Amino acid sequence: MTLQINITPNGRMSLPVDVRKRLGLTNGGAVYLDETEDGVVLRTASQAVARAQALAAQYTGGNPDASVDAFLQRRREDSGE
Repeated sequence: MTLQINITPNGRMSLPVDVRKRLGLTNGGAVYLDETEDGVVLRTASQAVARAQALAAQYTGGNPDASVDAFLQRRREDSGE
């Protein structure tokens, strides 16, 4: 779906209500803007987290021992904490 969204001279723009409802932004909220070679992408916080997790999984192969929490736990065990 492609929508035209106008930007005011002071840089404000409004997302249509049906888009906000689908994205769970009915009470307001933050979106994250990524600038790409093709343009810009807006993501909700949950979409941004899911994307980061997917990128991390590419490098860890989904191995739970490759998480930050697992790393910190191993360091604690090594140091005797």
